[in-house]
Amino acid sequence: MTLLKARDISVTDGRDRLVQPLSLTLRPGRALTILGESGSGKSLLAQAILGTLPKGLHASGELHVDDVALDPARPRGNRALWGRLIAVLPQEPWLALDPLMRAGRQVEETHRMVAGSADARAATARDLSELGLSGAGARWPWQLSGGMAQRLAFAAARAGGAPITVADEPTKGLDADRRDDVLALLQRGLRDGGGLLTITHDLDLARGLGGDIIVIRDGCAIEQGEAAKVLADPSHPYTRRLIEADPARWPPRKPSVPGAALLRARDLVVSRGGRALTGPQDIDLHRGEVMGIQGPSGCGKSSLGNALLGLLPVAGSVWRDPSLPKVAFQKLWQDPVAAFPRRLRLGQGIDDLVALHRLDASEVAPLMARLALRSELLDRLPAEVSGGELQRLALLRALLLKPAFLFADEPTSRLDPVTQAETFDLLTGIARERDMAMMIVSHDASLLRASCDRVLRLPDQPPAR
Repeated sequence: MTLLKARDISVTDGRDRLVQPLSLTLRPGRALTILGESGSGKSLLAQAILGTLPKGLHASGELHVDDVALDPARPRGNRALWGRLIAVLPQEPWLALDPLMRAGRQVEETHRMVAGSADARAATARDLSELGLSGAGARWPWQLSGGMAQRLAFAAARAGGAPITVADEPTKGLDADRRDDVLALLQRGLRDGGGLLTITHDLDLARGLGGDIIVIRDGCAIEQGEAAKVLADPSHPYTRRLIEADPARWPPRKPSVPGAALLRARDLVVSRGGRALTGPQDIDLHRGEVMGIQGPSGCGKSSLGNALLGLLPVAGSVWRDPSLPKVAFQKLWQDPVAAFPRRLRLGQGIDDLVALHRLDASEVAPLMARLALRSELLDRLPAEVSGGELQRLALLRALLLKPAFLFADEPTSRLDPVTQAETFDLLTGIARERDMAMMIVSHDASLLRASCDRVLRLPDQPPAR
């Protein structure tokens, strides 16, 4: 018995084939994981199956879902299956959530309208509690951290009780405990006889899910088989590179020699809605220094960085080197989708930045090359590039301003292990070259340990004052 069967699915943009013909089968109680680097085509494959390809891209092949024949080239028919037969968890939670509806209502609506639950409110409370969101039901999406928004989108997608789940990067931006919570929920669906198609670059998630795995690179399936075998003894050199690029295998960072003081905070407390998120904290940061910020989702890591940048009111004091202009203090946002105008082509946005700040336009191409970004991406809209490519374009935009201080909020959460390692080499290298101070937020303790001079760990609840 099969829940979903796809044969020779391919994707083109009218000129080039972005995903080569690929076939897969989803069986009850068995996970299928698509593993690959950012921009490899793994999300395009899922979008072709779901009928959600961006405008200008076209799918072909054959598709059967629960014995219903669908035509990927005419995707309108696929949408009737969403929620009832297929639960869709997209890569960007901000695009999946209604900004005008409170968190609990979004899950409750799915329980009531899709699943026909007799007690949608109780079912919603149970779902939120299982994902550590018990106190978030009355909040708006913009009041949630990135990890909390990801968990809320997961709860809303699964509330309809669909037998098939398609999850695109379901654990990005989550700390290890929350990732394990999501893994347990995905596994529970499998135990109930459901099917799971997961697109990820999270090797720990792929190992935990087991089942089968397909490794994709440049739109082609380069290796496939049982997950345990492929991840333990990969046959393709690229799969081996993915596994070897795990941050736990990175060499430790050589300590930097701190330069002049750049930023100082004393008795810093960040509050929201009358609740203290962080503090009191004393922080000193010097030129050339790389500092890590670690802590569970929702503990105030992003808010701490916003406070240091002057974007949030705080109790206590923050000193920033007054000899530097405001533009010297930059932030790399956790969710790049929210940081780019949706209807402005990426190249136009870069051109506007160069013109506004009178930058040297000749520096764009070399920096794009260092970030492994193709020039043709600049002709596209933000929705037409992968999450990892958009994250690196956000990094490009920040680095063009030559910041003295960069607050990087989960800067590689959307990147595969190989690209992540390359990006961190670039970031720490530029910090040394330019004597730039950097504060990095990450849930990955191994990554911070290998990349930072020191790490500040925030507790789940701030200490009482």
